[in-house]
Amino acid sequence: MRSFINIAKLIRSKRLGHPKRYSQSELSHLLGYKNGQFISNVERALCNIPLKMLPKVTDILDITKDEIKQAILKDHAHTLDNYLNADTPKLSPTAQQNSAEESMVIGE
Repeated sequence: MRSFINIAKLIRSKRLGHPKRYSQSELSHLLGYKNGQFISNVERALCNIPLKMLPKVTDILDITKDEIKQAILKDHAHTLDNYLNADTPKLSPTAQQNSAEESMVIGE
């Protein structure tokens, strides 16, 4: 499952903390989206800001490059953890024992 929680929190906090205190619809329109729903979806962590839009978002909301980079990297790390942990096969106690025994034989 993809994670967008850190970018969602950053965009929301910067939008509401901005001197112009943009509405979600206003910010969506400033970014060139006809539908005001885009920022709502971002802030609910349903989607991410497209990479090509990052310079415009950082400019409008006065977000530093480091702030947005850290949010995106944290989200990617969380996404990787989600996928890696979901694909980890659950071994039965017998399979775990066999695996441990194989490791001992290989190690000898």
